[in-house]
Amino acid sequence: MCGIVGYTGNKKAKDILISGLKNLEYRGYDSAGICLQENNELLIFKDKGRIKNLITIIDGLSPNAISGIGHTRWATHGEPNQINSHPHTDCKNSIAIVHNGIIENYTEIKKFLESKGHIFKSETDSEVISHLIEEFYEGDFKEAFLNMLKIIEGAYAILAMDKNTPNTIIGARKGSPLILGIGNNENFLVSDPSAIVGYTANVVYLDDGEVVIIKNNEFEILDPVSKKSINKKVEHISWSLKEISKDGYPDFMLKEIFEQQQTIKNAFRGRISIENYDVKLGGLKLTPKDIQDIQRVFFISCGTSWHAGIYAKYVMEDLSRIISEHEYASEFRYRNPLIKEDDIFFFISQSGETADTLAALKLVKQLNGRVYGITNVVGSSIAREAGQGVYTHAGPEIGVASTKAFTSQLVVTLLIALYFGKFRKTVPQDKLIKIIEDLNKLPDIVENFLKKNIEILKSISFKYKDISNALYLGRGLNFPIALEGALKLKEISYIHAEGYPAAEMKHGPIALIDKNFPVFVIATRELYEKVISNIEEVKARGAKVVAIANEGDKKITKLADDVIFVPELEYHVQPIINVIPLQLIAYYIASFKGKDVDKPRNLAKSVTVE
Repeated sequence: MCGIVGYTGNKKAKDILISGLKNLEYRGYDSAGICLQENNELLIFKDKGRIKNLITIIDGLSPNAISGIGHTRWATHGEPNQINSHPHTDCKNSIAIVHNGIIENYTEIKKFLESKGHIFKSETDSEVISHLIEEFYEGDFKEAFLNMLKIIEGAYAILAMDKNTPNTIIGARKGSPLILGIGNNENFLVSDPSAIVGYTANVVYLDDGEVVIIKNNEFEILDPVSKKSINKKVEHISWSLKEISKDGYPDFMLKEIFEQQQTIKNAFRGRISIENYDVKLGGLKLTPKDIQDIQRVFFISCGTSWHAGIYAKYVMEDLSRIISEHEYASEFRYRNPLIKEDDIFFFISQSGETADTLAALKLVKQLNGRVYGITNVVGSSIAREAGQGVYTHAGPEIGVASTKAFTSQLVVTLLIALYFGKFRKTVPQDKLIKIIEDLNKLPDIVENFLKKNIEILKSISFKYKDISNALYLGRGLNFPIALEGALKLKEISYIHAEGYPAAEMKHGPIALIDKNFPVFVIATRELYEKVISNIEEVKARGAKVVAIANEGDKKITKLADDVIFVPELEYHVQPIINVIPLQLIAYYIASFKGKDVDKPRNLAKSVTVE
């Protein structure tokens, strides 16, 4: 959600902070601001709206500051406006902070500080941080910061500056990501490594409860209780500037849809063998006996990743014959779940920082459950907390509406189901061969589909750009694809859309259907005749039907108003290609409506607070 950038070094901090915040725009935000330290003063610039508004305020000013902090805010406490924007300061404008997260006990802290004479300017929970540091300040910035941490409760990534402590930034994290970037006589603190691509590739991933102090040419990581230094491994970011640029595309989302021909391959590269039809997944650290003994598999996630979890449940039960469940992380973490010795839990998250998913993982660990991550970001909180799992290798995903990360999750969960099935001897050899062969040729199929069908998809999207509602239907493995198609349309075009199992349409949604309520139906070979019956029911009530169907299907052309043909693939692989036209329809409808597809309103790329 909120983006954080801190810099101290030998360059103009203003330029580096603005560059970093631009790279974090994809996370979602409603205001932006920076604080620069110059001549023992703190210079604050902030405004609501996009970063371009902030640039307008700073334009013409040339502060020479070589240290500063910046922030993009996604409102939780207090409306999105200039006053509630970060950075926040204390009463004397001596301390400035930026904060991502929620301070749960801020009301009590605020009352206490007001009784001490502190005057607050904003409605945010974050402002108590700067005032607490001021309250504890007795000439030692570090001590005041550490004493503040003893009081606050909740989730946070915090950066703080003191005008009397030149070129020094102190940071801390608990539940929200914070990363140290190490440069040449310069150091960075950021919420996401994309903020510093182009400046340094050397990073340290901070763990919960750690404090970091950066200066121009040194840094220190501390345990806040013992105040002792902690030695951490320096890791290397493999991202390039090209990966986080649009590279000639009008939007990141369209670029990422087209990247799926490569990211699907990356998800299975080195994990399947076309020569001997084998599947290998070393990151799971499970013996054949461990796999034989599994009684239940849980897939826990949020949003788009939850849809991947439904698909994962279906393929796991079908291919490995293990009882499987999918759960919303936000619900699971507040239940009193029953965890058995032979259960295993997969936590799916593109960013690896999703707050509810991370909290659910920690809960399962506390209950001695076995946890595994399925995530895209190396070094993310879920990857490190789980300590084992499978990376999806989709590369940086900048568009808020997930596309390539979703198809990579489908590939990875299918591989896990095959891997378990191999050791449990539940996958017939002919089926194993067909799945692996079709997975192997899927990248080329995606590439050819995109080349062949873009104009058709544009035409269909333009036809339906003015709709107010839509229904998406699918059965079996295509049910989660229907859910994902509806979610994409909602997220970026702001059109109300619902995904349903096709057979459930008669249990309510059919009451809504009329000539102004189009229905998008996934009608590939799975349960084909049943889906055809559902289309007949929809057509009888006057609705327009857009169908995703297999090539060569002549029957569907007599029923649907518009048809998008996809190649026929093995049953478990088919949904991966089926979702791509739905992603493109959502993209083009939103584009025709003039929406910002990469930064849809009210949404954040990574939900790092409850």
